[in-house]
Amino acid sequence: MLDFDLATMYEVETRSLKQAVRRNTDRFPDDFMFQLTKEEWQELITNCDNLPETAKFSPSTPYAFTEQGVAMLSSVLTSKKALQVNISIMRAFVFVRQYALTHKDLTDKIKELETLYNKQFADVYEAINYLLQKDQQETDLRERRRIGFNVENE
Repeated sequence: MLDFDLATMYEVETRSLKQAVRRNTDRFPDDFMFQLTKEEWQELITNCDNLPETAKFSPSTPYAFTEQGVAMLSSVLTSKKALQVNISIMRAFVFVRQYALTHKDLTDKIKELETLYNKQFADVYEAINYLLQKDQQETDLRERRRIGFNVENE
């Protein structure tokens, strides 16, 4: 997102936003924020019709913020809206952590149940195989041709 859009969202002036960023440059590494070059800015102005007129004629090029930069920006700005956003972000992190821990507990329980039932099913399969083999042996014994003296035929 560009700095002037974020200034509107956080209810601060663009000038104040840029000033806060310059005062806290160590909080905004390259993967959080970068400043557009004059060529990139001119191309953006040419391709986008809905940019605010005040932004088009600004003497400095805008900053572009990534998702992490937007979150970090909420912690360096002093507006009430930025404070609310920062609190919401912190609550979201806590929620995600709690969800991950709950998910881990559920995963552990499922693995425990799988181990328990896999052993029980292994016992069942072993019993079924034994019975099948026993039936096969009995069938083999009945089908064998008897040798020797046969009393029934006489």
